[in-house]
Amino acid sequence: MRLAYGIAVFIGATALGMTSHASWAQQTVKATLLSNSIQLDTHNVRTGRVTIDVRNAADNNMEHELVVLKTDLSDGALPVSKGTVPEHKLSKVGEVEDIGPGKSKHASFKLAPGHYVLICNKPGHYTAGMHTELAVTP
Repeated sequence: MRLAYGIAVFIGATALGMTSHASWAQQTVKATLLSNSIQLDTHNVRTGRVTIDVRNAADNNMEHELVVLKTDLSDGALPVSKGTVPEHKLSKVGEVEDIGPGKSKHASFKLAPGHYVLICNKPGHYTAGMHTELAVTP
């Protein structure tokens, strides 16, 4: 009886999407944050759950972040105000915050088809070149 109940709870939770982040991920993208760029191991993924593993490998001993924006603008054409991109004016999917020097973090996002720009939005970092593009196809 207990086993049947446990299986029913697991199936119900899975149907509702209440599983761990690791089980949601259909694909993984590795992002390396450098002092003046963001490098991805792939720039193309399919629609669905995508885990982004982010590593701060910058040689400037600074904290960074990775912000995921859905936009038709190219990665170098985002608006800038007072040294940062005004995220509230764009379609922000999410972010991986406060990645210390030499540290790694990850997050999973449900990505619909379209064009995405990934940036570090710490003051001055976007304009220094910390941005790249990600295409999501059906």
